[in-house]
Amino acid sequence: MSNINGVLVLQKPAGMTSHDCVARVRRLFGTKKVGHTGTLDPEVTGVLPICLGHATRLVEYIQDLPKTYEVVMTLGVSTTTEDATGEVLESKTVDASTITEERIRSVFQQFLGEMEQVPPMYSAVKVNGKRLYDLAREGLVVERKGRRVTIYDLTLHAIEATGDTVRISFACTCSKGTYVRTLCVDLGRALGYPAHMAQLVRVKSGPFTLADAIPLAELEERLAQGADPNAFLLSIPRALSFLPRYEIAPERKKAVLNGLETALPGVSLEEGSLICLFSEGQLLGIHRVCYGPKGPYAKAEKVFSV
Repeated sequence: MSNINGVLVLQKPAGMTSHDCVARVRRLFGTKKVGHTGTLDPEVTGVLPICLGHATRLVEYIQDLPKTYEVVMTLGVSTTTEDATGEVLESKTVDASTITEERIRSVFQQFLGEMEQVPPMYSAVKVNGKRLYDLAREGLVVERKGRRVTIYDLTLHAIEATGDTVRISFACTCSKGTYVRTLCVDLGRALGYPAHMAQLVRVKSGPFTLADAIPLAELEERLAQGADPNAFLLSIPRALSFLPRYEIAPERKKAVLNGLETALPGVSLEEGSLICLFSEGQLLGIHRVCYGPKGPYAKAEKVFSV
C-alpha cells in the first residue's frame, strides 16, 4: 500500500507484546515504517498509538506525553513480577477495617509529584546489554539505576475486601517510564502490606483515549472486508493537535520548508516549547520556540514537506 501516513490508535489485546502489535500492523497496512509510542506489558490492555509512514517522526513527541491507567491493586500478596503473572513472594492477611478511603487518599497524596523509581527486575530495561527480565528468569538480581518519574494524579474508585486480601481500584495519570506495578508495591508498603498490580488498562496516552481506539480484531476484520486503511488513521496534523498551532505568512512558507528560522510575532510561549507551524492549511513542521534580541522565533525540529 502507498501513501500510508498517520497514527493508528490501537486497543491492544492481552497476550501480545507491543512489538507483536507493530508487526501485525506492519503486515495489515503493507508498510515497513511503523513504530509504537509507549510499551505495554503483554497482559496489559488499552491505548497503544502506532505511527505509520511519515508519522513515525512523531513517535518521540507522543511517547513523552502523560499516560492514564485504570488500576486494580491487590493488598495482602506480593509477587516476583509485581503483577498477577508472578509467583507469590509474601502473603499477609489484611485487616480490611483499617483500609479506609481516608487512609488510602492520604497515602495517595504522599506519592504525587516527582519521585525516583527503580525499574523492576521483570522489565525490558537493559543492564550491560541484557534485558532485566532475561536476567530475572535466570534467578539473578542486579543493581538498577533509579529513574525520575512523575505521578500527576491518583483517584480512588473502589475498595473491595476479598477474603484475606483487599482490592483497590484507582486511576493513575503519570509520566512516561512509570512502572505502575512498582507503584502498587510502594503504595502497599505505605499501607503496611505486601501488594501487587492485579489488573491494568491504559485508557489514555497523550491526547488519545480508549474511545478513539479500535480493537485489533475489529481492525483485521474490517480490512479483510475491503475497508480503506486510511479510514483508521489520524492525519499527522490531527495527531499533533496537542501542540499549539501558529499560522505564518505564505511568503515565509518556502523558507520554513527549507529549515530556516522564522519570527513568531505575538507568541508568548515559554522558551523551548514546541509549536506547529502552518501556512494556508498545510502543516510545515514542528518547531522549538526561541527568543532573541528581536523577540520570539521558531527553530525547526521536524519539517514536513509533503
